[in-house]
Amino acid sequence: MEAELSITFACLLLGLAALIFVFFFNEDAADSSPLRSRLDQLFERRDTLYENLRDLRFEYRTGKFSEQDFEQMKQALEAEAVVILAEIEQITGSAPARSPRIAAGKNA
Repeated sequence: MEAELSITFACLLLGLAALIFVFFFNEDAADSSPLRSRLDQLFERRDTLYENLRDLRFEYRTGKFSEQDFEQMKQALEAEAVVILAEIEQITGSAPARSPRIAAGKNA
């Protein structure tokens, strides 16, 4: 009997919490802003490109790639980075800030 009462009470609390969430949760308008979302995607892509360039240099130094392959891949990544940086600059109206992860890596 006591177990049934505990289960009933838990279900009521869960149902009440769900109702409060559904009817009283206010979504921030900035969460669905397409400009912010696109800018976040561009910053994420920029950071990924920087990491890929760093990894490529490391792998070249360890002898995994020939100089010709390294230059081809590096040029492709740099060309893509230029496009991404130009888009960031177009959206923000200024030059993009350095990535905190990249800046921290340079100081280490």
